This record gives sequence, C-alpha cells and structure tokens, in this order.
Amino acid sequence: MSRIGRKVLEIPKGISVQQSGHLLSVDGPKGKEQIYINGKLKIDIKDGLLEVVPEDKSIKTRSLWGLTRAQIGNAINGVANHFTKTLKLTGVGYRANMKGEQLELQLGFSHKILYDIPEGIEIKIDKQTTIIVSGHNKQAVGQFAAEIRSLRKPEPYKGKGVAYSDEYIVRKEGKKK
Repeated sequence: MSRIGRKVLEIPKGISVQQSGHLLSVDGPKGKEQIYINGKLKIDIKDGLLEVVPEDKSIKTRSLWGLTRAQIGNAINGVANHFTKTLKLTGVGYRANMKGEQLELQLGFSHKILYDIPEGIEIKIDKQTTIIVSGHNKQAVGQFAAEIRSLRKPEPYKGKGVAYSDEYIVRKEGKKK
C-alpha cells in the first residue's frame, strides 16, 4: 500500500480542480496546471477533498498511485503559492542581469551567457549576485535552476560558481609547499 497515495488532498478555497478524461486541470490565482492521470487510477473529488484510488493492486499501479497523488499535491500547492529556488553567484565579476526576456550571466568566461527564460518561470535578480527563480510548476522551476547552476558549478577550492542559497560547499585545502 502506498503511504503517500492513501493521503487525501484538501483543495483550498479559490482553487478549482476538474477532470476530463485522462487530464486533471488545476486552476488557481497563480496559474493553471494539467496532469495526466493513468487509466488504472481513479480520482474522487467530494466536498473539497480529492482522493486517488487505484483500480487494481499490481506493482505498477501502486507505484503510479503515490506518484500521481504527489503530482496533484504539487500542482495544487503551485497554483496557490509559487515554488521558488534561490541561486547565489560567488566569484569576482560574477553577475546576472535581465536583458529583455533573457537572463544575461557573466560567470568568468570570455563571453556573456544569454539564457532564454521558459514560459511559466519568473526571474528576480537581487544585487546582481542573487537569482530567484519562481513558478507554479515545481519540476520546471527545479529544472531551470539546475540548468543555470550547471553553467558554472561551485568549485571546492575557492568556492566560486553558482550555488543554491541553502547549499553547503565543502571546501578543500589547497596545495602545500
């Protein structure tokens, strides 16, 4: 039995959840999400509560049960209040700016990096060294933040690079004479 799948989701006020076929639409003040529902799962919506019910007890159905419930919970949470990831730029000359609909990054290379911002993602830049990525889709926010971080990962000797704000960089001792 799935521990996550068994939990009943409470739908907050101001959020509408509708199912049409295999698509579940979640609308809220911060955006709209659509989730694909496998044919072996059934969604029951009653009195502001949402429950995911499996139709059989096969291993694949049980694994999809918890996954689907988690995705629906993230969609409800995302359209109610955005997900955010904060990135810190550490290094001499490392900075970020917005240039139209693109993110301009200077990360110690001989050129500036222009990065297109996907639809549904909002970027705020604080003091040119902090990037705040937010949006209603948890997976898209995490993926975009990971792509920015992968351009210049933090290195262990000087700590330079792009890191998450809550990430701890294990520092190494340099070369000894």
